[in-house]
Amino acid sequence: MRAIVTGCAGFIGSHLTERLLADGHEVVGIDAFTSYYERSAKDENLAPMAGARRFALVEADVATADLDRLMSGADAVFHLAAQPGVRASFGDGFHDYVHDNIVATQRVLEAAIAVDCGRVVMASSSSVYGDAETYPCIEHVTPTQPRSPYGVSKRTCEDLANVYRSERMQVVALRFFTVYGPRQRPDMAFRRLCEAACGGPVFELYGDGSQSRDFTHVDDVVDAVMRCAFVERAPTIVNVGGGHEASMAEVITELEDLVGERIPMERFDVQRGDVRRTAADTTVARTRLGWTPVVDLRTGLATELDWVRARVARRSLQSAGMA
Repeated sequence: MRAIVTGCAGFIGSHLTERLLADGHEVVGIDAFTSYYERSAKDENLAPMAGARRFALVEADVATADLDRLMSGADAVFHLAAQPGVRASFGDGFHDYVHDNIVATQRVLEAAIAVDCGRVVMASSSSVYGDAETYPCIEHVTPTQPRSPYGVSKRTCEDLANVYRSERMQVVALRFFTVYGPRQRPDMAFRRLCEAACGGPVFELYGDGSQSRDFTHVDDVVDAVMRCAFVERAPTIVNVGGGHEASMAEVITELEDLVGERIPMERFDVQRGDVRRTAADTTVARTRLGWTPVVDLRTGLATELDWVRARVARRSLQSAGMA
């Protein structure tokens, strides 16, 4: 298979690219290396793919690039490029979400039709649900009521998928529920929590810790994404949740048990756009994709902690070498 992965240097995109290459596929990775977080971290994400014979990296903005040329001959497009984050989407920052999420998605879908690509698998988010009236959230049943401009942008991308979906091209929108694991973005809670446990900045806890999420390990997410590319008739919208709903207070206790000590933290008010709870009904993923999450929360949390520890140790050695 010849696969296109947009956002290939990001958290999920780099894991997906690595999996595709390991399975013997050819990958063209496209990434704009936006300034949402430092480029060096994205270069680290791509390090395992360095020199891979079947991998070509293209540094480009999918909202402006010549996608017809880049996507020509593709069997599947995995569209993961996006401007992430709920809090930064308010105010003037929303311009980036329009460009990187909405415009970029429309151009990917246009190009996929132009080059006769039969399958587009794209990232959506549990943020489209907002604060649901009942849980777990069910595709096509639970109303979508996003509480942030970010959530609105992802819901709009799903609407675009409905416009472009046809008999010639299947488009699958995956609603990811709080993905965590190695290479997680530096602004996300698990990453900040692990860094605080490894001597980094004090963990900033927003709210009282009772807010809960359906946490999903990145390995399980990649497995769901891969299955969407090969199932004969893919569903249009799929919840991807790990089935490990836990409060932030419970996660903190779990991590403190793993490290054997208290994690320093400061408490702050709930941030605008944050929801109280997320929980996914994954019946569609299980029945239509044959997908089941296998990484439990404690095991998954340990993988991210180990990755952060290794990263801190590596950077410490690098600093010592430069001194």
